[in-house]
Amino acid sequence: MFFYEAAALGAAALWALTGLLSAAPARHLGAIAFNCTRMVLVAFMLAAWVALTTGWGSIEGSHLVPLVLSGFIGIFMGDTALFLTLNRMGPRRTAMLFSLNAPMSAILGWLILSETLNGLQVFGITLTFLGVLLAIRFGKRKSQLHKWEDIRGPLWIGVLLGLVAALSQSIGSLIARPIMETGADPVAASSIRVGVAAFGLLILTRLPFSWVKPAGRLTPSVLGIIAVSGFLGMGLGMTLILFALSGGEVGIIATLSATTPAIILPMMWWRTKEAPALGAWIGAAMVVGGSALLFAS
Repeated sequence: MFFYEAAALGAAALWALTGLLSAAPARHLGAIAFNCTRMVLVAFMLAAWVALTTGWGSIEGSHLVPLVLSGFIGIFMGDTALFLTLNRMGPRRTAMLFSLNAPMSAILGWLILSETLNGLQVFGITLTFLGVLLAIRFGKRKSQLHKWEDIRGPLWIGVLLGLVAALSQSIGSLIARPIMETGADPVAASSIRVGVAAFGLLILTRLPFSWVKPAGRLTPSVLGIIAVSGFLGMGLGMTLILFALSGGEVGIIATLSATTPAIILPMMWWRTKEAPALGAWIGAAMVVGGSALLFAS
């Protein structure tokens, strides 16, 4: 009866879990090297899956340019900025900042696609933004000493990178939306988008700049964590959300899948043995409530 809703919550939980799994290897390798390794692995996973199905037949020639552009902006730029944020801000703040892709998508749809925004949705957007600000400003107590609560470098740079990640995700989704509405296979489309990101990251890591080079050695254990992170987040998580959207109400599914900032808090509590601050809980609740209002109509 509630299979679709459970799948959406499962996807949100997997995205929260992969944020925690990715924190250590992303800092060990550096954001660029980590994301490059992750994207190459996921690209092979998705291509293998599509090769076993008939997904490629749903991709037409006119779909390629939008999907390539969507992959470059939404995944190459978006995921790179996301893991740069993760290295600077930790998983909790990164999840909060990335949750802004939902209100950003609503605003972009209003600006570009002439979609309507009612008063309730505007309030939801405002509530989400305020929740993120609250969680970043008051989401840590002085007694919390775990490294995931540290901010590396200037705060404004981390926030800016998080906003770039969320905005890139929104733009990438906006570009891909008309293609998906034609009935294109979602996994095949994702395979193209991820492949573009993997190719771009491979080129980026070959440039003669120190900041794109691995900060640490790629050991078998690190590679294993990256593979698990990619499979859970972009493989299983994506499959669950597609299943949820196939039979659930879009508004409810979108709201449940936006609960990652709240789900990550008890996970961090268990992992770090430090209870999140009250501001973190209130901010996460505001983000979930804002998302519910945003998708209410």
